[in-house]
Amino acid sequence: MASMERKHEICSPFIPQRSALRKTSAEIVSEARRSLRVQSTQRPFTPRDGQRQLFGKSSVCTDHDSRPPSTFSLHAQNFDTPDSRPGSGTRLSPLDHKPKFPVPCDAEDPFKAFPKPPTDPLEVKRGLAGARVRLLRAGSLTTLPPAEGHTDVKEKLNPGPGQKQLSAKGLAATDHSEVRSGPHKPGPRRTASESRIMQPGVDSGVRPTECRAGRRTGMGNGGNTTSAEEDAESLVWNNAIAPLLQQLEAVAAGSSSEGSMDRLCDLCDGLHGTLAEADMLGRRCKRRSGILRTLFRLIDLNSAQLNLHIAKLCLALCVSGNNLLNICKLIFKISRSESNDILFQNNSIIDLLLGVLSSEDVSASGEALLYSVGSLKFLSGNSAILRLLLDKNCLCVAQKLIQRLCIVEDTYLTIAGHILVQLTATLRNLADHPDSRPLFVSFSILSELCLVLRHYHKDQDICTNISRIYSKLSSYSECRLALAQTPGCYQLFLELLSKHHQKQDLVVRLLFTLGNLTAKSDEAREQLFECEDCVNTLLQLYDSYQQRNNSPPAPPQKGPLSVSKSTPSVGVQEDEDVLVKLVRVLANMCIHPAVGLALANNTACIQLLVETLELRSVHESEELLVNVAATINNLSFYQEESAILRHSQLIIAKLMLKLMLSSSMDAMLEATRVYGNLSQSKDVRNFIMQNKVHQFVITLLDSKSTEMCFSACGVVTNLALDPPNRVSLSVEGAAPKLADCLKDFGAGDWQLAGQVCQALWNMVGGSSEKLLDTQERESLLEILTTYSDEEDALIWTENEDVRDFHRACWELEFLPIAQKLIKTLQPPDLTA
Repeated sequence: MASMERKHEICSPFIPQRSALRKTSAEIVSEARRSLRVQSTQRPFTPRDGQRQLFGKSSVCTDHDSRPPSTFSLHAQNFDTPDSRPGSGTRLSPLDHKPKFPVPCDAEDPFKAFPKPPTDPLEVKRGLAGARVRLLRAGSLTTLPPAEGHTDVKEKLNPGPGQKQLSAKGLAATDHSEVRSGPHKPGPRRTASESRIMQPGVDSGVRPTECRAGRRTGMGNGGNTTSAEEDAESLVWNNAIAPLLQQLEAVAAGSSSEGSMDRLCDLCDGLHGTLAEADMLGRRCKRRSGILRTLFRLIDLNSAQLNLHIAKLCLALCVSGNNLLNICKLIFKISRSESNDILFQNNSIIDLLLGVLSSEDVSASGEALLYSVGSLKFLSGNSAILRLLLDKNCLCVAQKLIQRLCIVEDTYLTIAGHILVQLTATLRNLADHPDSRPLFVSFSILSELCLVLRHYHKDQDICTNISRIYSKLSSYSECRLALAQTPGCYQLFLELLSKHHQKQDLVVRLLFTLGNLTAKSDEAREQLFECEDCVNTLLQLYDSYQQRNNSPPAPPQKGPLSVSKSTPSVGVQEDEDVLVKLVRVLANMCIHPAVGLALANNTACIQLLVETLELRSVHESEELLVNVAATINNLSFYQEESAILRHSQLIIAKLMLKLMLSSSMDAMLEATRVYGNLSQSKDVRNFIMQNKVHQFVITLLDSKSTEMCFSACGVVTNLALDPPNRVSLSVEGAAPKLADCLKDFGAGDWQLAGQVCQALWNMVGGSSEKLLDTQERESLLEILTTYSDEEDALIWTENEDVRDFHRACWELEFLPIAQKLIKTLQPPDLTA
């Protein structure tokens, strides 16, 4: 009697209906596994530019002549000396009166003697070219002491244990009997660019306030303090700085051997140290123009190592205007050669460059900023320097610079755009380092870059660089969340896709980013879908890159999509990469019920997917066809009576054959999943049996992949719904193979075990006599009985959290159908 009750009882088809109420994690996992699947793909590859240039070969600027050059010549004559002349370019009128000296000259005392005009200017030029300084106000030392009256310079720079190093402040308290003082005259006013504040923590010997305009005088002790400081500076100049300048010129005038270059570098370091110790860096030194003149002449020696020392010293002296630009160009020129990267690693020049970026204004020093950022772009390609840039808070500096560049006046938009090309390329390199990701999030740089896209949406170079940053960082959950929380980012991406649809490298990266955003977030899927013209924009883009012929991409059109019969192709592989990323977005979006239902009823969407299957071969377009099959699999979940996909089932089933018959396991797996869903239709089941597709499916039951076995079991489950099919399945040996799957994988995967039991139950049809011989039936019964015991079933699961999950799957997915199958397989006398 019990046998008669079971005779016509058949399990439900492979795909269950969506339930609005899901109580356990096992049901959630089961639903995801059986139907909707997130697609993954590789991030678009960007080949490294072999040459270091401001604007590479891929730059799409229409007016290349308007962009600053990457190559240029730079010589001493390009620099302005002195550095303190008025920025207006007008020369001051000479004074009419002749100065009167307050004391007579004393020929016996060289410190009191005033200089006499040289009889031969050329002689002076030859002998004192490096030590020459402009006339100082009364009270300054006006002559250098005789050479024989001085100790060696090294002794002054490196005092012994009993000596104290020379400094202007220390000398201010010593005997001034040989120093003449006079009234103080205020120095010239400076522009804002001359008042740079160095980065905190920069080891350059310059305090943050040293680039401000001179010292404030007339306060405190009045003229006496000022005179004492000026006198002390004069002593430092004569006793330490001037000899160093003379040595620099003497060594430079000699041989240009490697040893002499090392000597010049050491002297520059010594000069820097002396100025720092005497508190004369920045614009504090009254005779800085003399120092700069000497340094500028050394540039013509054309030594990268020496020029970097010169640049470091010039930036520490707060050069401005044309000199600042030329120093930044000099650093840029050095950084263009990868062989010079080592010079930047143990040097404070990077700190100084970051200081320039922090303080200079686009309106006054736009080109200097451009070449500074360009240098950092080159250097960030070096992994060791990349780490240094992160340690030196480069991302914080970049964020503040981005904010300033987004609010520039219209007059400076062009140079600001050039700077942003370099800055976004630098950020692209920084994004490669794992430690940069938390910094991108904490400094809100991902949101700031969206602001840049809105302001500079017409600049394809900026947009492409930012898309590369997003494609790199959106693969990580913390960055993906930060980007998803940026208001309007989805609409912005869609607008850029529409505007720059022909720029393949931009399009593919924006699509990859959208695919990442929609991979694990139902909220992101819904927000993207609800954006204005979202589906139409994506499908127009799909249509443009379908590669029906070799025409260039047609611009997206507003309004309903009509699938065109001819479309462009920039390059087969590049266009295909766009489609891979675009179809992945569609596959991820339709996981959301509202989106999936809308796309399943979208005629253009189904037509494009089917057309891709028709046009491509698995051998040439494996990843694309796998993604298309995955999208169809997800859409097939929404098979309502009115769904467009429902009317295309037989066409899709035929096209899936090329995937099933291919040598690609991924293609076979995805095709099997599609057949598992579509085989709920009797017409599709008949097609599968008539075309012997079931033979391939049964062969897949021997696979060592649990996913492949699971999908194949789903197809067998649906095929066995029709009694005539059960005989064909039995002839092909489906039952023993299913039993082997249960034995091999069941204890570790209760979802698979439940699916195997459901397939066996449908094949049995209430009686196992014709399906299994006695030995096979007894073996299967033993396995089922063992697996039905909870202690034996979960004995291999040690982790408590995993144990709870496995228990839930065991109770929901496996046990109910296993118990029914046990009753069917037991002999009648045991079940009566």
